[in-house]
Amino acid sequence: MRVVDLIRKKRDGGEHSWEEIQQIVNGYTAGTIPDYQMSAWLMAVLLRGMTPPESAALTEIMLHSGEVLDFSDLPGRKVDKHSTGGVGDKTSLVIAPMAAAAGLYVPMISGRGLGHTGGTLDKLESIPGFNVNLSLKEYRAVLKKCGCGLIGQTTEIAPADKKIYALRDVTGTVESPFLICASIMSKKLAEGIDALVLDVKTGSGAFMKKEEDAANVARLMVETGKRMGKKVVALITDMNQPLGNYVGHALEVEESVRILEGAGADDLRELCLELAGWMIYLGERATSVEEGRKIAAETIRSGAAKEKLRQIISFQGGDPGVVDDPGRLPRPRNQLEFKSATSGYVAAMQAEWIGTACVVLGGGREKKEDTIDHAAGLILHKKLGDRVQAGEPLCTVLYNSDARLDEAQELLRNAYQIQEKPPAGQRELVHQVIQ
Repeated sequence: MRVVDLIRKKRDGGEHSWEEIQQIVNGYTAGTIPDYQMSAWLMAVLLRGMTPPESAALTEIMLHSGEVLDFSDLPGRKVDKHSTGGVGDKTSLVIAPMAAAAGLYVPMISGRGLGHTGGTLDKLESIPGFNVNLSLKEYRAVLKKCGCGLIGQTTEIAPADKKIYALRDVTGTVESPFLICASIMSKKLAEGIDALVLDVKTGSGAFMKKEEDAANVARLMVETGKRMGKKVVALITDMNQPLGNYVGHALEVEESVRILEGAGADDLRELCLELAGWMIYLGERATSVEEGRKIAAETIRSGAAKEKLRQIISFQGGDPGVVDDPGRLPRPRNQLEFKSATSGYVAAMQAEWIGTACVVLGGGREKKEDTIDHAAGLILHKKLGDRVQAGEPLCTVLYNSDARLDEAQELLRNAYQIQEKPPAGQRELVHQVIQ
């Protein structure tokens, strides 16, 4: 069929065949379908949606647009985790070494920060010397040596996704759950994994503020993964406040190490144990999720997970000394205590504004070419439900440049809602599990 006929078909609510979706995706990737026609088709998908077979076909075709890694020569299950993004979400830095220490292979291809959310690659690059741009040959060698490798998307992995995502970003079609599903799953399944744990965020600091929207995307991804023969589970998790107490790249590396030492924030530790427990269970190293949690906790207690992180950093060219001495990470020249104007209880936190405050301090990109200040960030002293006195610090602001310090403080003023009485019961960290 002509491309214009395929656009009309989806515009009018029709269902594409596998071959029609292949014609569209491969044609655009090869450059024979122009941007304006692909934009029209993407908008039709956004408005009309896709059926489960269409969604699976789109994912599979994007997946096979590039190289699909094969780690069948490695003697063990390959399991990964993906988060849809949040503020203070550094779980990958904790659970990747935990899962590897439990005997799994964890081939983790991660992303950079997007908007107000931090990216795993940016956090890793705050470790002096850490190389996230390994070739696939180097990546395979690291994975074989220590059971885990953490890199960015290469030109060989899902090139169709890379090209289509750039177009979605400028055509108002990012929000389509079907396109989100295909984008995430095509990259993850290209890793050559056997199982995948999805952490789908919902709340004020997530891209999907409504739980219904998060659950819809989660169900699509789980169903798509299962159609392709993978074990997949999705946890809908809370992002109505930052995860953990540290926001900012070097700070989040430091907090991750604290969790691996058995210390750190309760919410971060609990979520890491839950996610790692699912990874270990789906990776067939445990007979239940609860047993998986116990195995994950033991990797912390024994020091095996911390040692695994040290190995990962060393094999990828970084300074393993940061694991024992966080002072080797980038440190800011200045800090400021951001104090509460009133007494009461923290009733609400706009996590997106807290993440944006970190960005304007230099801890994120507002333009593609921006350079990140890895030392900038926030240490949170008060979170939801905590009692606070007037003049008491809500958080500490760490920065090098004060050019936008006033803007950051204004964002923080609007982010914290203080009221006289404690807020009603807080939501659970894990809202629901979809499998």
